[in-house]
Amino acid sequence: MSRSLRGKVAIAGVGETAYYKRGEAPDAEFKLALMAILAACEDAGISPKEVDGFASFSNDRSDPSRLAAALGINDLRFANMQWGGGGGGGSGALGNAAAAVATGMAECVVVFRALAQGQFGRFGQGPVRNVISGDAAHTVPYGLMSPAQSFAMKVKRFMHENKVEQSALRALSLASYHHAQNNPRAVMYGRPLDEEKYDASRWIVEPFHLFDCCLENDGAAAMIVVPAERASEFHDKPAYLLSAVSGSHYRAGASVHNTPDYATSNFKTCVPRLYDMAEVGPKDVDVLQCYENFTGGVLMSMVEHGFCEPDECNEFFVKDNLIAPSGAVPTNTSGGNLAECYMHGLGLNIEAVRQIRGESTNQVDDADVSMVVSGPMVTPVSSSIFGSEATL
Repeated sequence: MSRSLRGKVAIAGVGETAYYKRGEAPDAEFKLALMAILAACEDAGISPKEVDGFASFSNDRSDPSRLAAALGINDLRFANMQWGGGGGGGSGALGNAAAAVATGMAECVVVFRALAQGQFGRFGQGPVRNVISGDAAHTVPYGLMSPAQSFAMKVKRFMHENKVEQSALRALSLASYHHAQNNPRAVMYGRPLDEEKYDASRWIVEPFHLFDCCLENDGAAAMIVVPAERASEFHDKPAYLLSAVSGSHYRAGASVHNTPDYATSNFKTCVPRLYDMAEVGPKDVDVLQCYENFTGGVLMSMVEHGFCEPDECNEFFVKDNLIAPSGAVPTNTSGGNLAECYMHGLGLNIEAVRQIRGESTNQVDDADVSMVVSGPMVTPVSSSIFGSEATL
């Protein structure tokens, strides 16, 4: 492709704060954002004053101008927000940062996300107020209030149409918790999960048990995007961006549950563009980080990204296929949103980079192509693919 992000930028550094249960962070959200950015700068070996741009998603509250002032940045050249709710903007924000760097609008852009739910309110809870307006007026009065309830409808339809069994969702949960036991950063480190415990856990809303649902955390994460030609300046093995796309299909924004294509994770129009830009296909992907708001979204996303057919889910989604290092598609190798942390999915992008670097706590051998799927069933969604130098 003559117009493409493929190979134009590299990730110079990644950083995270400690992760806390929702409402338990000892620091304000803005400070958490600064801490993650400073950690990413330290990882890259650069001064924060070299940063000249910021990109985020899901209406992050940490204002770029205020961040620039706190970090002592002399020239803020780029400030960007990816619209859309939830974690669908994770890879989209990365694509926006990459576009700015590739076109010379900026030279060193931080992609970040910060959450302090104790300071600003809980994400995964239904609205608690006396007046409901807009789209919610079509759902909340009828009991469709929380993200779990809303997304369960789409997943239940998909499972019914394709005869998908509960064991497929369980396998995804077991794989995430399996990986978290090797990751000291993970909130669920030291808290393993087995089939019996999963099956005995309470229903949140069918088909989601407790362990099908993502965590709710406070903390922050950040990544530093630089021109590809600068990759050799940094001490870590380079992770190049091969592709980043975002979007959704016709009338996906009909959020009152009357979209024509209902049982979808919203990636069908994005996937061809993702693979075309990266010049790879699903069989080339060595390791996958797939956003788990709920396990059903992972299953639907992996189908739409070509890892298996809808009628193959029961055979494909078994734990051994999903775990590192030897699974057919090692998935969510940090523990993901289910068991490492929920930072609106940006931790998945960081784990994808760690796999290319060879630094994951569940490392896949010779990982050259590392993919991220961001935010199934919201709109817009996004995906990204990272590659080692061997892929260029």
